[in-house]
Amino acid sequence: MRRALLTGLVVGALALFGAPAAQAAGETADVPDQDWQHEGVFGTFDRGELQRGFQVFQEVCSACHSLQYIAFRNLVEIGFTEEEAKAIAAEYEVEDGPDDEGEMFDRPARLSDYWPSPFANDNEARAANGGALPPDLSLIIKAREGGADYIYALMTGYEEEAPEGMELADGMNFNHFFPGQQIAMVEPLYDEAVEYVDGTPMTLEQHARDVTAFLAWTAEPELEERKQTGLKVLIFVFVLTAVLFVIYRRVWARLH
Repeated sequence: MRRALLTGLVVGALALFGAPAAQAAGETADVPDQDWQHEGVFGTFDRGELQRGFQVFQEVCSACHSLQYIAFRNLVEIGFTEEEAKAIAAEYEVEDGPDDEGEMFDRPARLSDYWPSPFANDNEARAANGGALPPDLSLIIKAREGGADYIYALMTGYEEEAPEGMELADGMNFNHFFPGQQIAMVEPLYDEAVEYVDGTPMTLEQHARDVTAFLAWTAEPELEERKQTGLKVLIFVFVLTAVLFVIYRRVWARLH
């Protein structure tokens, strides 16, 4: 039964992150703007939020999706210690080799390894999902119009029943923010879906917000460094401009 549930989530995730499913006509709701700490010139990521988001990804999303551009060592950047990152990596196995006999073998993952796919290969993934390949989530925030606001809205936009007069196709679920408002993915998050280790309230909105922030980080892990570099450049340009202005005034003062 657990395998059937995971398969259903994978198939549904294709509608969320991959190719769009067949939809009946429906008026999609406007995506509300959210206030994200990492946005803005001086915005930074909340490490607690990122770690909770990683927990949601690990316990829910990783059954279907990989993070091919994120290595286990990158977890140190969101507040985990090196030992904690090593322990997380050791929970997974990756293929390595060949060994002395020319055979490939599985071993526990290391910090240098990238997040493994839940499927052995693309053909297995397609076979388990009706011929479609579940997308990697590393850059999903940048790949969807509306970015973090859209992903958060989608996670919280499910309703048990479609509006009166709207007929859902077989296997589809109603979602306010998915194009056409019909989505194959079953609701992945709900209250108490993940038990946070830090004691944060386990609401649907909190789960959705945390995993969205985490995916925003995976899409741009260098965001904070880029902003710091940009700020330093602006300060340098400002100081240089001031110095040049003073020199200009002194030089032309003598000429006049």
